[in-house]
Amino acid sequence: MAYENDESLHSTINPHNPDHLQDPLLPYARTDFPQLSESLTVEGALRIIRTKGLGQRIVYFYVVDEDGRLTGVLSTRGLLLSGSSVRLSEIMSRDIVSISHSANILQACEMFLRHKLLAFPVVDDDGKIVGVVDAGLFTQETMNFAEKQHVDDVFQIIGFGIAQIKGRSPFGIFRFRFPWLLATMASGTICAVLTGFYEATLSEAIVLAFFITLVLALGESVSIQSMTVTIQNLHFRAPGLSLYLRWLRQEGMATSLLGLACGTIVGSIAYLWRGSPEAALIIGLSVLVSVFSAGVIGMSIPTLLHAIHEDSKIAAGPITLALTDILTLIFYFNIAVFVLR
Repeated sequence: MAYENDESLHSTINPHNPDHLQDPLLPYARTDFPQLSESLTVEGALRIIRTKGLGQRIVYFYVVDEDGRLTGVLSTRGLLLSGSSVRLSEIMSRDIVSISHSANILQACEMFLRHKLLAFPVVDDDGKIVGVVDAGLFTQETMNFAEKQHVDDVFQIIGFGIAQIKGRSPFGIFRFRFPWLLATMASGTICAVLTGFYEATLSEAIVLAFFITLVLALGESVSIQSMTVTIQNLHFRAPGLSLYLRWLRQEGMATSLLGLACGTIVGSIAYLWRGSPEAALIIGLSVLVSVFSAGVIGMSIPTLLHAIHEDSKIAAGPITLALTDILTLIFYFNIAVFVLR
């Protein structure tokens, strides 16, 4: 079911801003939602909905008993596809995830991330529904469920905001991020040492030194692209071996084509500039191999971190770039040694 495209919605909260996270949730909850009695039939429920309207944005329908206590949740699909004489109590889901009326904004954010639902009922101490809070509370944009990528972005916005500010001082954020930057420093040192080992090879074909930065940049760009796509995919699924192998096959084919195209262009530039077929072959082949390996690394590192429950958004970037740089130089110099010998 989609949200309505209405610009007059209630004010939104920025999950990156810590000033609002301890505010009570209830003042932000919507009250324009339909409550349906569990004794109603589908035909009766639809009649009430047509008469009273849906409010500004409806995600789920909430079913209550005769005392007004929340007893079930009903999806639009379940309502429309059921027979007109079927009672709501027979088709509603009794697996209810609700938020207490005493919760704050931060607790609501955590609920959205934990359950990946787009709306929650807010209930009082007696189990009566007093409001509804939806994910639109945390984004300036309205959502369309047909656009899954947009829904993914909403949860990413909420999740990154909480991860950045929840309970962390500037020193706490430093301690959270700095260890992963050590991977970048370590890889830079290793790359410098590797370059020293192949000093003779570089002196034999000085043009290779001119293209080191370009070859490294291509590998890093592809690895970051692959990593970003993988992190987005991991939001809504837990990868198993079969899913990983399917991703690996797709990424391998895509990066092979990217590597072939980039390698041909860069190799041709090297040949036209310096007139050396050996250097052109080394550079072009190195780009092909490094781009392919960069795509595999960019996909594999966040998947592995996700599997061991490490924060893939923070750790994946430095580790992915570090491994990509090291492997790119190893391929580059060893291909050069093989071709020039």
